[in-house]
Amino acid sequence: MLRNVTTLIALASTLLLLPAARMQDSRSTEASHIPTPAEGYSVHVTAPHLVNGHVMGPYHHYCKVIAPDPQIVCLIFDSTESNVPLSQIEFIMAKKLTRPSVNRADWNRLWHDHAVEIAGGRVKVLDLAPEKAKEVADLVSTTDGLIYSFQYDGKLPNGKITMAQAVGHIPLTASEYEQSRKAMSAGGTGTK
Repeated sequence: MLRNVTTLIALASTLLLLPAARMQDSRSTEASHIPTPAEGYSVHVTAPHLVNGHVMGPYHHYCKVIAPDPQIVCLIFDSTESNVPLSQIEFIMAKKLTRPSVNRADWNRLWHDHAVEIAGGRVKVLDLAPEKAKEVADLVSTTDGLIYSFQYDGKLPNGKITMAQAVGHIPLTASEYEQSRKAMSAGGTGTK
């Protein structure tokens, strides 16, 4: 009988201490959490893209600011299904970085102006209050984008990458591009 009482007391003590142990374990897990590069892709945006000459999408962009210039990277998916494969990556860079560094022919072929894309009404910032969504759109309007599109044969990636483009992309003339380069070098606003 004494053995059963001792066992019961030991079991009760363990049960009473379990929540404290779990709390301590939770705190040590939180304290030891080391952020990974994959964290923070939380700004959800949709927009169609021109892929291999065809308007496709809208694509679901999950974006993260990686530097305050701004420099933003978006992981892009065809849908919001939890197991959908990555279909594209977009690099969104401040015009003050791209315009002085990228020649006009490459910019016209590969890059697009987010001020033009956003003004076209095809970009939607989701999951944020309207004021915050406008702040995001205003910030992104000061940038240019470059989209890598991964090609698949059915469900298998085939190793081919093409460059997608914004719907409504407007190539810039030599004088327009030179004007934008000078404006960005001088600390311009980022609009065209």
